[in-house]
Amino acid sequence: MDTLAESIADLTPFQTPKAQGHKAEDLALDYLLRKSYVLADRNYRHKKSEIDLIMRQKETLVFVEVKYRSSTKFGHPETFVSPNQQRSIIEGAEHYMITNNWQGNIRFDIIAVDAKYHITHFEDAFY
Repeated sequence: MDTLAESIADLTPFQTPKAQGHKAEDLALDYLLRKSYVLADRNYRHKKSEIDLIMRQKETLVFVEVKYRSSTKFGHPETFVSPNQQRSIIEGAEHYMITNNWQGNIRFDIIAVDAKYHITHFEDAFY
């Protein structure tokens, strides 16, 4: 992957929202890797559920939802994880844990990436 500064520079208003969201995921992944998390899976899908990042932090499996907003006019990125989306992520996480025989600790985090590309990490954001 490019350096963090190059990834940030690639987040331009001329990109599609999907491309901006993918770049935000790259930034979030880089952020977590720098904090010694280990990537277990990315964009994990089960039925209607998608989990952006599945990371390991020591003995904890961390399911991460990444939210990017180019503006806070309608709210901060982290406020856009609806209760329905949370339920969907939890269902996907349950499937992942069964499929991978995970019996350890789990956590659900949100990483918010704002218009100025600041990252805010909300640990244990829901469940």
